[in-house]
Amino acid sequence: MQAPALPEKIARLRLSAGAVYRLGVASRSVAAIAGGYVLAAMVTMLLSVSLPMARSEAVMTATLLSFAIYTCAVMWVFATRSALRAWLGLLIPAAVIAAILQLMDALSWSLA
Repeated sequence: MQAPALPEKIARLRLSAGAVYRLGVASRSVAAIAGGYVLAAMVTMLLSVSLPMARSEAVMTATLLSFAIYTCAVMWVFATRSALRAWLGLLIPAAVIAAILQLMDALSWSLA
């Protein structure tokens, strides 16, 4: 027994050029806000545990640098050619830094 035949043409969602552009800008905006924050937070954690100075000074220095890192991340997201490149350019370095922090036992995943 054969399965019922599907229609030859399945209706596809077709977006206008303006809608595609708006979705790209929206994706980049989310990448800049959320991805930039994640990247800046990961770099701040890495610098806080690896700078060779007193803990309080290292945290303060890393926190001050996080503002510059976040600003550069936001500018970079809107300077790339595509939204996919923007997302990958933020998430891959953040994942690498998270792996380094995990290897250093400096990253705590518990909420307690």
